[in-house]
Amino acid sequence: MTTSPPAQAGATVLSPAGLSHRQILTIVSGLILGVLLAALDQTIVSTSIRTVADDLNGYSMQAWVTTAYLITSTLSTPLYGKLSDMFGRKPFFMAAISIFIGGSLLCTFAGSMYQLAGFRAVQGIGAGGLMSLALAIMGDIVSPLERARYQGYFLAAFGTSSVLGPVIGGLLSGQHEILGVAGWRWIFLVNVPVGLFALAVVYRVLNLPRSHKPGVRVDWWGVAALAVGVTPLLVVAEQGRTWGWSDPKALACYLIGVVGVAAFVAVEARLGDAALIPLRLFRNSTFALGVLISVVVGAAMFGGISLVPQYLQAVRGASPTMAGLQMLPMVLGMMVASIVSGQIISRTGRYRVFPILGAVMLTSGLFLLHYLTPDTPLWRTMVFMAVTGFGLGNLMQPLTVAIQNSAEPKDMGVSTSAATFFRQIGGTLGVAVFLSVLFSVMPARISDEMHAAGAQPDYRHAIQAGLRSDNPADAAFSQGIVNRDPAATGKVLDDSSVLQQLDPTLARPLKDGFADAMQTVFLSASAVALLAFVMVLFWKEIPLRRTSGLQAAAAAQAEAEAGLKA
Repeated sequence: MTTSPPAQAGATVLSPAGLSHRQILTIVSGLILGVLLAALDQTIVSTSIRTVADDLNGYSMQAWVTTAYLITSTLSTPLYGKLSDMFGRKPFFMAAISIFIGGSLLCTFAGSMYQLAGFRAVQGIGAGGLMSLALAIMGDIVSPLERARYQGYFLAAFGTSSVLGPVIGGLLSGQHEILGVAGWRWIFLVNVPVGLFALAVVYRVLNLPRSHKPGVRVDWWGVAALAVGVTPLLVVAEQGRTWGWSDPKALACYLIGVVGVAAFVAVEARLGDAALIPLRLFRNSTFALGVLISVVVGAAMFGGISLVPQYLQAVRGASPTMAGLQMLPMVLGMMVASIVSGQIISRTGRYRVFPILGAVMLTSGLFLLHYLTPDTPLWRTMVFMAVTGFGLGNLMQPLTVAIQNSAEPKDMGVSTSAATFFRQIGGTLGVAVFLSVLFSVMPARISDEMHAAGAQPDYRHAIQAGLRSDNPADAAFSQGIVNRDPAATGKVLDDSSVLQQLDPTLARPLKDGFADAMQTVFLSASAVALLAFVMVLFWKEIPLRRTSGLQAAAAAQAEAEAGLKA
């Protein structure tokens, strides 16, 4: 195996692998394009999925489109990590981009929600390698000491997607046709030119030595067992609220999942170093606790923060596009924290203080969000979001660097993909649990608010006015209240856009109930973040290595060759 090429003459060499800052940034630009491709697609699709479902006559199927993508992207993540450790990163990163492009093109021509779900599954296979391999490649070319200063750019890509995604998604899905193609189909078609450009950049700038470990076989039995174990658990996490958590289908998923996970552990224990995720990694307390922290942080992050856009849209009445722009303070907080923490870590070599600070800020931000009401000034909401984003920026990047640093360089792909894999699992469970809590408490909160409003003369007058209104929403809602029909208030659980169609006075108790239910969820999410803080306090700091993954691999190979000659 060869080492990285030397820096150009006159360039300041910052990397122990011999790359200048400019050369590293060139490579990072290619990696970020791949990461941005997947991150932007997720936010664009989530904004547009209702429009897509309506056009394909499959509103009730929209959850399966998300589930299919989630399953394949999660399952493929550890496989990309293992295969790239065995055969090199570049071919698999390019394969991931190519598969993602192919899946996007297929989604463009979907004629039904069933086809779209299948094509999204293809997309997910590609997406599984984009983030984990990008971080692993960074580990190859840059030492852990320097890595933090560059990985902030990846968080910036995610932050950018959370703002641009809703804007682009709303713009494209809102068009009837663009160049003779239905507007919503462009949310997938736009990935093709972006992906091809990313593929060309990666091919041109990413020059890594190819590697092959003879005699090492692919752990296909582990892949199969992981699929059997994780797939039903992801399905029930996404569908359990609709089915009911004690429904026979949910119970079957629990049983199959437990059997699959047990089989996976047995297979991995038998295969040792050849395993998809070698169990010896978990004997390292820093790695094991870091992975556990990733699960908890993922649950708090995705579960709690996913409700912020819902608050902005359902309670405050913002459009998906405007909600994306209003999320900007959280994005800026995350970007500033990740860049500043990365610079300090690269200069001092110390990182433990940042996960502690991040956990404190994340807990505080989520706790502050639980005070949100329909009357909370927007500036105050944005301050709370900025605090939360600042916490995430101080948590996510140092967490990844520390997990990579705790494992041996030869396990760079496996350790990075494991961290990504478990964070995705945590995020999925967090979203499932917190949404379940939201929709469990919301009916009672809305009922309480409606009962209190019914005692107010102004509200009774608004109902009488609604009965005579030309607005169909006001008339139907008021008639339902008079007839004591539960569907009058229950409709908001299926379609929150009803809140914006009603007269503000009629909608007020519904919004109050929605906000009250969200307060419970944000408070629960802050408790989960507090658990992450406690775990971080017990996390041991390991001095950051000053050698990159490629350097360590070259040194190990040279030592092995010297031993053979001796």
